[in-house]
Amino acid sequence: MGKIKTWEELTICDNFLFLKVMQNKRICKRLIEKILGIRIRQISYPVTEKTIDIRYDSKSVRLDVFVEDDQGTLYDIEMQTTDGDTPDELPKRARYYQAMMDMDVLNKGELYTQLRKSFVIFICTFDPFEGRKSIYTFQETCKENPALAMGDETTKIFLNSLGSREGLDSDIAAFLDYVNGLSAKGRFTKSIESEVRKVKAHKETRWEYMTLMMEMKKQWQEGHAEGKAEGEGNIVLNMLKGHEALDKIKSFSGWTADQIRALAQKNGLAVE
Repeated sequence: MGKIKTWEELTICDNFLFLKVMQNKRICKRLIEKILGIRIRQISYPVTEKTIDIRYDSKSVRLDVFVEDDQGTLYDIEMQTTDGDTPDELPKRARYYQAMMDMDVLNKGELYTQLRKSFVIFICTFDPFEGRKSIYTFQETCKENPALAMGDETTKIFLNSLGSREGLDSDIAAFLDYVNGLSAKGRFTKSIESEVRKVKAHKETRWEYMTLMMEMKKQWQEGHAEGKAEGEGNIVLNMLKGHEALDKIKSFSGWTADQIRALAQKNGLAVE
């Protein structure tokens, strides 16, 4: 677990603060309009930080900013500050989010034609495709005829705060500069900065963040302790399998004789 930021250190790039700012309908609606170049009458939040669990044994998905407009179109907006361990992690995460959104809205017995038009939007603090574009938009098209759209009404968009601003909407350019840590410019980005200040001045929200971070730290420490104990157990088990003497195992592992004997008995091994 990396260093936990203090409340004062949080910026728009941090998920917690980004989520709180995007709860301002006017700002969230305007951001979607600017990214897509469209006009929306109104948006609503089905839930905040929606978690989708399709099956008890499947991987759940937490959507940071999940909204729908008055036409039933769905939007998932995510802030991404790391590009994952492999180049395909982010694109496949977008694919999975899209699939889970579809599964969540389509009730049993409904026709596939009732699936909603949807957008997955990732705001990245890095260049996910190394093409220096500030916006990468992906839709399903025919390989043999790129002008032929599949028509499944799904779109995945990746904003790159490090990309070229050439030909970019001025408000989106200013927003991406702000994501990069530059001062807010323009009415739209300044409204975001104002909302950031408003959120950070809210004592209850600060306490919510601190409580969340303490809980995350506790869970990490518990998981780390469990992992350490499991690792130590594997070492002791391998020493038992190698017929090492009890005193040597005690000295090497720091375990008591009773703990070592219990592990040996559990695994049907003898202790010398």
